Order: sequence, then structure tokens, then C-alpha cells
Amino acid sequence: MKWRLRLMMLLEYAIWGAWYVTVGTWLGKTLHFSGQEIGAIAGTTAIGAMISPLFVGLLADRLFDTRGVLAVLHLLGAALLVLAAQQQAFALLYAVLLIYSLCYMPTLALTTSLAMRHIDDPREEFGAIRVFGTIGWIVVGLIVGTWGVEATASPLHLAAGLSVAMAVYCITLPATPPLARHQRFVWQHALPLESLHLLRDRSMAVFALASFLICIPLQFYYAFTNLFLNEAGVVNAAGKMTGGQMSELLCMLLIPWFFRRLGVKYMLAVGMLAWVLRYAFFAFGNADQLMWMFWLGIILHGICFDFFFVVGQIYIDREAPSALRAATQGLITFLTYGLGMFVGSWLSGVVVDAYAHPTAQGGVMHDWHGIWLIAGACAAFVLVLFVLLFKDRKAAVARAVASTV
Repeated sequence: MKWRLRLMMLLEYAIWGAWYVTVGTWLGKTLHFSGQEIGAIAGTTAIGAMISPLFVGLLADRLFDTRGVLAVLHLLGAALLVLAAQQQAFALLYAVLLIYSLCYMPTLALTTSLAMRHIDDPREEFGAIRVFGTIGWIVVGLIVGTWGVEATASPLHLAAGLSVAMAVYCITLPATPPLARHQRFVWQHALPLESLHLLRDRSMAVFALASFLICIPLQFYYAFTNLFLNEAGVVNAAGKMTGGQMSELLCMLLIPWFFRRLGVKYMLAVGMLAWVLRYAFFAFGNADQLMWMFWLGIILHGICFDFFFVVGQIYIDREAPSALRAATQGLITFLTYGLGMFVGSWLSGVVVDAYAHPTAQGGVMHDWHGIWLIAGACAAFVLVLFVLLFKDRKAAVARAVASTV
């Protein structure tokens, strides 16, 4: 069963990684879309992340077998990806990918809930299953980079083929009927509003605000890094970007060691500092003698992601009452992958357009030095704000107790 669930996770995240990393390069270099248009299309997944809790709560928890919902959503997704690959006008492409994101983003939560339903101890076993999603992202990134199709619509076709494979595979998974079929549905069950009163606590409020704000400069990376590396002359940029996911696997193993030595506050701060350093490396590096700076910027993804997002999930699990843990995790997901990345998609597009310069051949090149400095300054502002305002009360109490012993 565990290996079947691991394959499910591998396919699930390979679909996303196949098209999302390189879509900005296709839009910018081939279709000549503006930065705001590229940012808007990258932000379609953020809109999906904001709306997906409604899908999950209504469809899988109360109406249908989870595997059936997954199969239908991925089949629809495959058709939409093929349709998206044929579009060249912004309005039509945006509309198709927005509908696709509304189909795909709920499947992230659905695969997680399905996996947890069929293992004995989610806390001990889920991590070893979920890590195959990262492996799937790495594998498909290497494939796209090796094929050299980053500036084409081929990654969308690859994602569509993987979606069909995922839909068929989901049917073979064990039955996962809804657990709340006979309970009355109210919208409060789907929305994480019940956890809002936790924000009365200063530390939780500061953490929530920092989580939202840090995702604004984060979207510069997700939406534009592949385009940046290709314009800088980096060969096989998509393949090299998988180094970020490889470092993510390593940093995941190191979290317990650092947790004991740094605690929540300074691990979160180190995660945000890594974003500042990453953008500085991108701003001052190049594809020749200073390629090592690009490599460091990519490899820092493990610290950027794990030390902030994973440690943040641990912090919520520790601070929130047991009855509100799931709702609070949902609220932070809404603020980060939803609202934060949506705002970041708009802002990154505006900044990229402000630093765009037409070429003699009719194309566009960008002053990436200025773009990355702005992204780094935004991340630095959030870091300073967080360090000054956040206090880990439980760590302070533990230190006080230790000093009296």
C-alpha cells in the first residue's frame, strides 16, 4: 500500500512540475507576453489554492469517493492542458489555465487525505510517502531540461499525458468513501474562519502576517526564474533548477537537528534570510565565471522552503488547540499559497515590466539585477519585521526553567 501511495504522490507533483516551472519562458520568449501577463498566469494556481478548500470539503468529505473525484479532476485537467497549449492570446490562455488550476489545486489536498486514510500512523509514515512528490518534480524537471523544450508548449503536453496516467491510476487505488456523507454541510466546515481568533495572540498574528508577506517576493522565484536563467544563457535551466528540490530533500532530514539548536524563531528567520541571499546571488551572478552564485541561489531552495514552510507547519501544530489544528493549517495555506502568491504574482509582473527593454530583433530583455534586488529587499523587510516582533513564548519559558535548575 505504501508504495502505491508513493507512486500516486510522484505522479501528482510531476504533473505540476512539468509545466509550471517553464511556462514563464514559453510565455516570455515565444509568445512575447508582458511581465504582468506572465505573473497573472502564474497566479492562477494561487486562485485555485484559495478556492480549493471548498472543493475538498464538499466533494470528497461529503459526496463522492476520493479516488473518483481525483480521476475526474485529472481527466478534465488533461483536456484543459492540451487546450492551453494551443492558445496564443493572453485572455484565452489565462481563462483556460485558471479553470485548470481550479481542477488541479484541490487534488493536492485530496491526495494527502487519501494517503492518510490508508496508513496506520500519518505522523510517522506520511513523510516517507510525500517525499516522492518532490522526487516526481525532480524527475520531470530533468526530462524537460534534457529535451530542451522550455520555450515551447511541450511541457503542457507532457503534463497532460501525466494527468491521464494519474486519472487511470487513481481508479486502481483502494476505495475511499466520504466520511461525513450523512452530516449536514455548512460553509463554516469548508472555510478556516474558526481559527481566526487564534490571531489575537501576538506571536501567531506576527507569524501569519510574515507568512503572507514572504510569499509576495517568493513568487518572483516561481514565476520568473526559468525565464531569467534562459535569458542569462544558462544551458538546461529546468534541469539545473531541480537542484532546489534535491536540497529540499536534504534539508528535510536536517530539520530535527537544527530545531534542537535554533528553535522555531531562528529557524523561521534563517528560512527568510535564505530568500534574501538567493536573490542577491541571482542579482550579482552570471552564467560564466559567477555561475556558482546561480547554483547557490538554486540550492538555497531547501532552506527557503523547509526552514520556513515546514517549520511553520510544526509551529502551528504546537501552538493551535488540537480541535483547530487542521483549520489553522488551512488558514495559513490560504494566506501563503493563496493570497500571498496571488499578490506576489501581480507585483512581480509589474516589477518585471518596469525593468523590460526592447531588443533590436523585436523581443524583450530584462534588467534582472534590478528585479532581483527589489525581490531581495522585500524579503529583507519581512525578515526584519519578523525578528523584531515575533516571540516564541514556549522557548522563552523553557530557557527560564533551565536557568533555574
